[in-house]
Amino acid sequence: MIEAYLGIDVGSVSTNLVAIDKDNKILSTQYLRTNGQPIEASRIGLRSLYNEFDGKINVLGVGTTGSGRQLTGIMVGADVIKNEITAHATATITYAPGTRTIFEIGGQDSKIIILKDGMVTDFAMNTVCAAGTGSFLEHQSERLGIPIERFGDMALTAERNVRIAGRCTVFAESDMIAKQQFGFSKAEIINGLCEALVRNYINNLGRGKKLEPPYVFQGGVAANKGIVAAFERELKHTIIVPENYGVMGAIGAAVLAKELVERSNKNTKFRGFECAELEFVPTSFNCNGCDNACEVIKIKMDGKVVAVWGDRCGKWTNAII
Repeated sequence: MIEAYLGIDVGSVSTNLVAIDKDNKILSTQYLRTNGQPIEASRIGLRSLYNEFDGKINVLGVGTTGSGRQLTGIMVGADVIKNEITAHATATITYAPGTRTIFEIGGQDSKIIILKDGMVTDFAMNTVCAAGTGSFLEHQSERLGIPIERFGDMALTAERNVRIAGRCTVFAESDMIAKQQFGFSKAEIINGLCEALVRNYINNLGRGKKLEPPYVFQGGVAANKGIVAAFERELKHTIIVPENYGVMGAIGAAVLAKELVERSNKNTKFRGFECAELEFVPTSFNCNGCDNACEVIKIKMDGKVVAVWGDRCGKWTNAII
Protein backbone atom coordinates (compact mmCIF):
# COMPACT_ATOMS: atom_id res chain seq x y z
CA MET A 1 0.00 0.00 0.00
CA ILE A 2 1.41 3.39 -1.06
CA GLU A 3 1.04 6.19 1.47
CA ALA A 4 0.69 9.60 -0.14
CA TYR A 5 -0.34 13.20 0.25
CA LEU A 6 -2.51 14.65 -2.49
CA GLY A 7 -2.51 18.16 -3.95
CA ILE A 8 -5.18 19.43 -6.36
CA ASP A 9 -4.84 22.68 -8.30
CA VAL A 10 -8.09 23.60 -10.03
CA GLY A 11 -7.62 26.41 -12.53
CA SER A 12 -9.76 27.88 -15.28
CA VAL A 13 -7.78 26.08 -18.00
CA SER A 14 -6.25 23.02 -16.33
CA THR A 15 -6.82 20.86 -13.28
CA ASN A 16 -3.70 19.22 -11.86
CA LEU A 17 -3.36 16.46 -9.28
CA VAL A 18 -0.10 15.44 -7.62
CA ALA A 19 0.71 12.70 -5.13
CA ILE A 20 3.86 12.92 -2.98
CA ASP A 21 5.28 10.69 -0.26
CA LYS A 22 6.46 11.62 3.24
CA ASP A 23 9.85 12.64 1.83
CA ASN A 24 8.28 14.98 -0.77
CA LYS A 25 9.11 12.58 -3.59
CA ILE A 26 6.62 12.99 -6.42
CA LEU A 27 4.76 9.73 -7.00
CA SER A 28 2.28 10.80 -9.64
CA THR A 29 1.14 13.85 -11.63
CA GLN A 30 -2.15 14.26 -13.46
CA TYR A 31 -2.77 17.12 -15.92
CA LEU A 32 -6.30 17.57 -17.26
CA ARG A 33 -8.21 20.25 -19.12
CA THR A 34 -10.81 21.87 -16.86
CA ASN A 35 -13.14 22.67 -19.80
CA GLY A 36 -15.39 24.74 -17.55
CA GLN A 37 -16.16 21.70 -15.37
CA PRO A 38 -13.81 21.79 -12.35
CA ILE A 39 -15.66 19.10 -10.40
CA GLU A 40 -15.76 16.72 -13.35
CA ALA A 41 -12.06 17.32 -14.06
CA SER A 42 -11.24 16.60 -10.41
CA ARG A 43 -13.31 13.42 -10.55
CA ILE A 44 -11.45 12.21 -13.63
CA GLY A 45 -8.13 12.98 -11.99
CA LEU A 46 -9.02 11.11 -8.80
CA ARG A 47 -10.17 8.06 -10.74
CA SER A 48 -7.02 8.13 -12.86
CA LEU A 49 -4.81 8.38 -9.78
CA TYR A 50 -6.65 5.53 -8.06
CA ASN A 51 -6.33 3.31 -11.13
CA GLU A 52 -2.64 4.17 -11.56
CA PHE A 53 -1.93 2.52 -8.21
CA ASP A 54 -4.54 -0.23 -8.70
CA GLY A 55 -6.35 1.13 -5.66
CA LYS A 56 -3.33 0.46 -3.44
CA ILE A 57 -2.93 4.02 -2.25
CA ASN A 58 -3.63 5.39 1.21
CA VAL A 59 -4.12 9.17 1.21
CA LEU A 60 -2.83 10.72 4.44
CA GLY A 61 -3.72 14.32 3.60
CA VAL A 62 -5.19 16.52 0.86
CA GLY A 63 -4.68 20.14 -0.11
CA THR A 64 -6.46 22.20 -2.76
CA THR A 65 -5.56 25.46 -4.50
CA GLY A 66 -6.48 27.40 -7.63
CA SER A 67 -9.62 29.30 -8.57
CA GLY A 68 -11.78 26.23 -7.87
CA ARG A 69 -10.12 25.34 -4.58
CA GLN A 70 -13.13 25.97 -2.35
CA LEU A 71 -15.59 23.76 -4.19
CA THR A 72 -13.04 21.02 -4.83
CA GLY A 73 -11.93 21.21 -1.22
CA ILE A 74 -15.48 20.52 -0.10
CA MET A 75 -15.81 17.64 -2.55
CA VAL A 76 -12.66 15.78 -1.50
CA GLY A 77 -12.62 16.76 2.17
CA ALA A 78 -9.44 18.84 2.00
CA ASP A 79 -7.28 19.33 5.06
CA VAL A 80 -5.83 22.54 3.58
CA ILE A 81 -7.38 25.06 1.16
CA LYS A 82 -4.82 27.68 0.14
CA ASN A 83 -4.49 30.44 -2.46
CA GLU A 84 -2.19 30.09 -5.47
CA ILE A 85 0.49 32.43 -4.11
CA THR A 86 1.00 30.30 -1.01
CA ALA A 87 0.89 27.03 -2.95
CA HIS A 88 3.36 28.09 -5.65
CA ALA A 89 5.72 29.62 -3.12
CA THR A 90 5.64 26.49 -0.95
CA ALA A 91 6.46 24.22 -3.90
CA THR A 92 9.33 26.43 -5.00
CA ILE A 93 10.80 26.80 -1.52
CA THR A 94 10.63 23.01 -1.10
CA TYR A 95 12.03 21.94 -4.48
CA ALA A 96 14.17 24.95 -5.43
CA PRO A 97 15.43 26.40 -2.14
CA GLY A 98 17.20 29.72 -2.42
CA THR A 99 14.87 31.06 -5.11
CA ARG A 100 14.34 34.83 -4.85
CA THR A 101 11.85 35.48 -7.67
CA ILE A 102 9.07 33.29 -9.08
CA PHE A 103 7.52 33.98 -12.48
CA GLU A 104 4.27 32.06 -12.93
CA ILE A 105 2.15 32.26 -16.07
CA GLY A 106 -0.86 30.02 -16.42
CA GLY A 107 -3.77 29.64 -18.77
CA GLN A 108 -5.76 32.71 -17.72
CA ASP A 109 -3.64 34.67 -15.25
CA SER A 110 -0.08 35.40 -14.24
CA LYS A 111 1.70 36.23 -11.02
CA ILE A 112 5.08 37.23 -9.65
CA ILE A 113 6.26 36.21 -6.17
CA ILE A 114 9.23 37.66 -4.29
CA LEU A 115 10.91 35.44 -1.72
CA LYS A 116 13.49 36.10 0.97
CA ASP A 117 14.83 33.53 3.42
CA GLY A 118 12.09 31.11 2.39
CA MET A 119 9.27 33.60 3.01
CA VAL A 120 6.97 35.52 0.65
CA THR A 121 7.79 39.22 0.99
CA ASP A 122 5.83 40.58 -1.99
CA PHE A 123 3.66 39.45 -4.88
CA ALA A 124 1.44 40.70 -7.67
CA MET A 125 -1.23 39.05 -9.79
CA ASN A 126 -2.74 39.89 -13.15
CA THR A 127 -6.22 38.42 -13.48
CA VAL A 128 -7.82 41.09 -15.70
CA CYS A 129 -5.80 41.23 -18.93
CA ALA A 130 -5.19 37.99 -20.87
CA ALA A 131 -2.06 39.28 -22.63
CA GLY A 132 0.78 36.84 -22.13
CA THR A 133 -1.31 34.02 -20.69
CA GLY A 134 -1.46 30.51 -22.08
CA SER A 135 -4.90 30.97 -23.61
CA PHE A 136 -3.73 34.02 -25.57
CA LEU A 137 -0.66 32.19 -26.87
CA GLU A 138 -2.80 29.22 -27.92
CA HIS A 139 -5.14 31.57 -29.78
CA GLN A 140 -2.22 33.10 -31.66
CA SER A 141 -0.76 29.69 -32.47
CA GLU A 142 -4.09 28.65 -34.00
CA ARG A 143 -4.33 31.89 -35.96
CA LEU A 144 -0.82 31.44 -37.34
CA GLY A 145 -1.35 27.74 -38.03
CA ILE A 146 1.56 26.74 -35.77
CA PRO A 147 1.03 23.99 -33.15
CA ILE A 148 1.52 25.46 -29.70
CA GLU A 149 4.15 22.76 -29.02
CA ARG A 150 6.33 24.28 -31.79
CA PHE A 151 5.69 27.91 -30.87
CA GLY A 152 8.75 28.37 -28.65
CA ASP A 153 11.14 26.41 -30.87
CA MET A 154 10.12 28.48 -33.89
CA ALA A 155 10.75 31.73 -31.99
CA LEU A 156 14.35 30.65 -31.47
CA THR A 157 14.90 30.43 -35.25
CA ALA A 158 14.09 34.12 -35.90
CA GLU A 159 16.83 35.89 -37.86
CA ARG A 160 15.58 39.46 -37.36
CA ASN A 161 14.06 41.34 -34.46
CA VAL A 162 10.57 42.76 -34.83
CA ARG A 163 8.79 44.76 -32.14
CA ILE A 164 5.22 43.75 -31.33
CA ALA A 165 2.91 45.78 -29.09
CA GLY A 166 2.26 43.58 -26.08
CA ARG A 167 0.34 45.69 -23.59
CA CYS A 168 -3.05 44.49 -24.83
CA THR A 169 -4.25 41.35 -26.60
CA VAL A 170 -6.15 43.41 -29.18
CA PHE A 171 -3.15 45.65 -29.98
CA ALA A 172 -0.79 42.67 -30.03
CA GLU A 173 -2.91 40.76 -32.52
CA SER A 174 -3.45 43.74 -34.82
CA ASP A 175 0.27 44.54 -34.70
CA MET A 176 1.13 40.93 -35.57
CA ILE A 177 -1.18 41.08 -38.57
CA ALA A 178 0.43 44.33 -39.69
CA LYS A 179 3.92 42.84 -39.40
CA GLN A 180 2.81 39.85 -41.49
CA GLN A 181 1.62 42.23 -44.18
CA PHE A 182 5.05 43.91 -44.14
CA GLY A 183 6.65 40.55 -44.92
CA PHE A 184 8.14 39.48 -41.61
CA SER A 185 8.31 35.70 -41.17
CA LYS A 186 6.18 33.76 -38.71
CA ALA A 187 9.29 32.92 -36.67
CA GLU A 188 10.19 36.62 -36.38
CA ILE A 189 6.65 37.60 -35.45
CA ILE A 190 6.43 34.85 -32.83
CA ASN A 191 9.78 35.89 -31.35
CA GLY A 192 8.63 39.51 -31.28
CA LEU A 193 5.45 38.42 -29.52
CA CYS A 194 7.44 36.51 -26.89
CA GLU A 195 9.59 39.57 -26.21
CA ALA A 196 6.53 41.83 -26.04
CA LEU A 197 4.76 39.60 -23.56
CA VAL A 198 7.81 39.43 -21.30
CA ARG A 199 8.19 43.24 -21.42
CA ASN A 200 4.52 43.59 -20.50
CA TYR A 201 4.87 41.09 -17.65
CA ILE A 202 7.97 42.74 -16.16
CA ASN A 203 6.61 46.29 -16.57
CA ASN A 204 3.25 45.46 -15.01
CA LEU A 205 3.79 42.80 -12.36
CA GLY A 206 7.42 43.67 -11.66
CA ARG A 207 6.91 47.41 -11.38
CA GLY A 208 8.37 48.78 -8.16
CA LYS A 209 9.76 45.40 -7.17
CA LYS A 210 13.39 44.37 -6.80
CA LEU A 211 13.76 41.30 -8.99
CA GLU A 212 16.73 39.20 -7.94
CA PRO A 213 18.04 35.80 -9.04
CA PRO A 214 17.73 32.88 -8.79
CA TYR A 215 14.68 33.22 -11.05
CA VAL A 216 12.27 30.28 -11.32
CA PHE A 217 9.69 30.19 -14.13
CA GLN A 218 6.66 27.93 -13.69
CA GLY A 219 3.14 27.46 -15.01
CA GLY A 220 2.12 26.02 -18.36
CA VAL A 221 3.74 28.82 -20.37
CA ALA A 222 7.16 27.84 -18.98
CA ALA A 223 7.13 25.11 -21.65
CA ASN A 224 7.52 27.85 -24.28
CA LYS A 225 11.27 28.13 -25.01
CA GLY A 226 10.70 31.45 -26.76
CA ILE A 227 9.26 33.02 -23.61
CA VAL A 228 12.08 31.57 -21.48
CA ALA A 229 14.69 32.99 -23.88
CA ALA A 230 12.93 36.37 -23.87
CA PHE A 231 13.02 36.45 -20.05
CA GLU A 232 16.74 35.66 -20.11
CA ARG A 233 17.46 38.45 -22.61
CA GLU A 234 15.36 40.93 -20.64
CA LEU A 235 16.91 40.09 -17.26
CA LYS A 236 20.37 39.14 -18.57
CA HIS A 237 20.34 36.08 -16.35
CA THR A 238 19.59 32.35 -16.52
CA ILE A 239 15.99 31.34 -15.87
CA ILE A 240 15.37 28.07 -14.02
CA VAL A 241 12.45 25.97 -15.28
CA PRO A 242 11.74 23.20 -12.75
CA GLU A 243 11.04 19.66 -13.94
CA ASN A 244 7.40 19.82 -12.84
CA TYR A 245 6.84 23.45 -13.89
CA GLY A 246 3.23 22.82 -14.96
CA VAL A 247 1.94 21.36 -11.68
CA MET A 248 3.79 23.41 -9.05
CA GLY A 249 0.54 24.68 -7.54
CA ALA A 250 -0.68 21.13 -6.92
CA ILE A 251 2.73 20.17 -5.52
CA GLY A 252 2.58 23.09 -3.10
CA ALA A 253 -0.92 22.10 -1.99
CA ALA A 254 0.28 18.54 -1.31
CA VAL A 255 3.28 19.78 0.71
CA LEU A 256 1.05 22.10 2.75
CA ALA A 257 -1.35 19.23 3.49
CA LYS A 258 1.56 17.01 4.58
CA GLU A 259 2.95 19.70 6.87
CA LEU A 260 -0.44 20.33 8.50
CA VAL A 261 -1.23 16.65 9.08
CA GLU A 262 2.23 15.98 10.51
CA ARG A 263 2.08 19.08 12.70
CA SER A 264 -1.42 18.45 14.03
CA ASN A 265 -1.01 14.67 14.30
CA LYS A 266 -4.64 14.29 13.23
CA ASN A 267 -6.23 12.01 10.69
CA THR A 268 -7.04 13.41 7.27
CA LYS A 269 -10.50 14.69 6.36
CA PHE A 270 -10.22 13.06 2.93
CA ARG A 271 -13.55 11.52 1.96
CA GLY A 272 -11.88 8.71 0.05
CA PHE A 273 -11.72 8.12 -3.68
CA GLU A 274 -15.45 7.33 -3.65
CA CYS A 275 -16.01 11.08 -3.35
CA ALA A 276 -15.55 11.14 -7.12
CA GLU A 277 -18.98 9.54 -7.38
CA LEU A 278 -20.82 11.99 -5.10
CA GLU A 279 -23.30 14.43 -6.62
CA PHE A 280 -22.69 18.14 -6.04
CA VAL A 281 -25.32 20.73 -7.01
CA PRO A 282 -24.61 24.50 -6.83
CA THR A 283 -27.36 27.09 -6.38
CA SER A 284 -27.21 30.83 -5.77
CA PHE A 285 -29.44 33.61 -4.46
CA ASN A 286 -29.15 37.28 -3.50
CA CYS A 287 -29.37 38.00 0.20
CA ASN A 288 -31.58 41.01 1.02
CA GLY A 289 -30.46 41.25 4.64
CA CYS A 290 -28.59 44.52 4.01
CA ASP A 291 -27.56 46.92 1.25
CA ASN A 292 -24.66 44.71 0.19
CA ALA A 293 -27.11 42.35 -1.55
CA CYS A 294 -24.46 39.61 -1.61
CA GLU A 295 -24.76 36.77 -4.08
CA VAL A 296 -24.67 33.69 -1.89
CA ILE A 297 -23.65 30.34 -3.35
CA LYS A 298 -24.83 27.10 -1.78
CA ILE A 299 -23.38 23.70 -2.54
CA LYS A 300 -25.47 20.61 -1.88
CA MET A 301 -23.98 17.14 -1.66
CA ASP A 302 -26.52 14.35 -2.03
CA GLY A 303 -29.26 16.83 -1.12
CA LYS A 304 -27.53 18.30 1.95
CA VAL A 305 -25.98 21.79 2.09
CA VAL A 306 -22.26 21.28 2.75
CA ALA A 307 -20.84 24.68 1.82
CA VAL A 308 -21.92 28.30 1.57
CA TRP A 309 -19.88 31.32 0.58
CA GLY A 310 -20.20 34.79 -0.88
CA ASP A 311 -21.84 36.50 2.13
CA ARG A 312 -19.60 39.23 3.50
CA CYS A 313 -21.05 39.16 7.02
CA GLY A 314 -20.98 35.38 7.41
CA LYS A 315 -24.72 35.14 8.09
CA TRP A 316 -25.28 32.16 5.81
CA THR A 317 -21.80 30.67 6.09
CA ASN A 318 -21.96 30.54 9.89
CA ALA A 319 -25.38 28.91 9.76
CA ILE A 320 -23.94 25.60 8.61
CA ILE A 321 -20.79 25.58 10.77
